[in-house]
Amino acid sequence: MRKRSQSLENLAVIHPNAAGLDIGAREIWACVPPGRDPESVKRFSTFTPDLQVLVDWVVACGADTVAMESTGVYWIPVFEMLEARGLKVYLVNAWHLKHVPGRKSDYLDCQWIQKLHSLGLLNGSFRPDGEMVALRGYLRHRAQLLEHRAPHVLHMQKALHQMNLQLHHVLSDVTGVTGLAILRALVAGERDPVKLAQLRNPGCKSSEDTIAKALTGDWKAEQLFVLKQSLEVYDFYTRQVAECDAEIERQSAAMKPRWEGVKELPDVPPLKPGSKSKNQPKLNVRAAIIRLTGVDLVAVEGISASLAQTILSEIGTDMSKWLNDKHFGSWLGLAPTTTSRAARCCVVVPSRPTTEPGKLSGRPRLQ
Repeated sequence: MRKRSQSLENLAVIHPNAAGLDIGAREIWACVPPGRDPESVKRFSTFTPDLQVLVDWVVACGADTVAMESTGVYWIPVFEMLEARGLKVYLVNAWHLKHVPGRKSDYLDCQWIQKLHSLGLLNGSFRPDGEMVALRGYLRHRAQLLEHRAPHVLHMQKALHQMNLQLHHVLSDVTGVTGLAILRALVAGERDPVKLAQLRNPGCKSSEDTIAKALTGDWKAEQLFVLKQSLEVYDFYTRQVAECDAEIERQSAAMKPRWEGVKELPDVPPLKPGSKSKNQPKLNVRAAIIRLTGVDLVAVEGISASLAQTILSEIGTDMSKWLNDKHFGSWLGLAPTTTSRAARCCVVVPSRPTTEPGKLSGRPRLQ
């Protein structure tokens, strides 16, 4: 411990005005450089007025950069408050501080964070700008709504199956136009298979006779009750998704374009009828991406509009945050390391010796 402390003291100070925060659910410990305040370490509660006092204290102590651990979501409010006051905030991966010895309390934690950050030994995590963070929040919430809605579709299929109503075998999607029309009629009290089959959409591949046979079964009160409630929950989540889509459209329209100068934007190809799935937003995502970035990312093979929108919301449009494409690939988790699962699953096979100029002999390769 003594040797380690001596080596730290000999390192050059990179951030002389650095502060360190140890984030908790109920309290935050803050540390500023010695001599800036009679108490260089203070404890603050996590209520908004207390966070404002914390930010004022850090600014009054002359700090211009702050480091903190990414603990759950507790760091977000104080991170945004510090950033709004013009401080450069480093969100540090907790793993980087995991093996620091001698820490036994939050009081010491914040001092270690402040010390290591002042010496330039901590790297900040990537975080998009405010507009992208807002769009990312909407898209993540939308994805969760769709995820929560999916089990209730399975509940409806299970209820139908237990009544031997083989609707999911004659329809590709029981939550399509034909399927929902039949389910709503079932919940409303209709039991005649022929009348139910007449609700078939003209675009449905199965005939009315086939659908009528599939809807001939054993009506059970408890399963009809399950079907009714599952359909109600499905409709509720569908309305929530529609409201979320409206907010995504509003946020996308309010975002400023990320390109400069005057140039002709590429034309957006018209959407083919029926090309959008029921889970895609009604917003013309492709046009919104072109307006934002100035290029048509969907023209790249394998990139859909929804995927391009998700990627942009997660990484933003400023690629200068990464030194090069290799660093970016590593940040994405696409570069296997010696401790990653991908590396453990790879087999190192020595290549055959070669005498060709410019090539290494016996260089291993991953397969």
